[in-house]
Amino acid sequence: MNLIIDIGNTATKIAVMDSNKVILQERVDALSVERVSALLEEFESIDKAIVASTGKSNECVCGMLRERMSYFVEFTSTTDIPLKNGYKTPETLGADRLAAAVGAQSLYGEGKSMLIVDFGTAITYDLVTDGTFRGGNISLGMGTRFRALHEYTQALPLCGPTEEDLEFGRTTREAIEQGVMRGIKSETEGYISDFCEKYDNLCIIFTGGDAKYFVNRIKNTIFASWDLNLHGLNRILEYNAAKNSDE
Repeated sequence: MNLIIDIGNTATKIAVMDSNKVILQERVDALSVERVSALLEEFESIDKAIVASTGKSNECVCGMLRERMSYFVEFTSTTDIPLKNGYKTPETLGADRLAAAVGAQSLYGEGKSMLIVDFGTAITYDLVTDGTFRGGNISLGMGTRFRALHEYTQALPLCGPTEEDLEFGRTTREAIEQGVMRGIKSETEGYISDFCEKYDNLCIIFTGGDAKYFVNRIKNTIFASWDLNLHGLNRILEYNAAKNSDE
């Protein structure tokens, strides 16, 4: 079994995986050695682990896993991956973006053209073609937009996502809700339209914690995978473990 740890901007995702099957998945605000130790005791078959971080890594957890695992990977820009990387500055590329690309290739097939939209603290639009990560764009995430409108004005309230899809708001709260939700919808549909014109049979994949708010709003053929990063990190771990055993 494998232990997968994805340290994000606002929370950490932890998964225990057996082959490509997720046995356990949880989300925590803060990663602790105690929680990881408890998982290793609960799942004694875990013998490999990978840790990825979009910000500062947890050295205490990484140190403990280096000692206890038969194979451990701290995912960085120098880690080998089963995907070519066409990014000009790989050292600045977020681990979550690259892991999502590897996960998409693993789940939906190598060689396909894919646009991966990750709805998180930021929204990322990343392109994979011919087995190569081509790059993408970064935009403000849904929660970030709501907070910005509240924090950088004196009168606008803090709002959140809504299931309503109105042409325009009839109150200030509705105006903010629809402005943010429809703004993201229009932005995403624009990217999809542009890339579909350039790439035949483009596979559109939504992932990230806020993807659930937009799957039904955007009318395209879309695959939705909430744990795409975890599948990608698991694939990267297995890929490096196999290479290590061959050396």
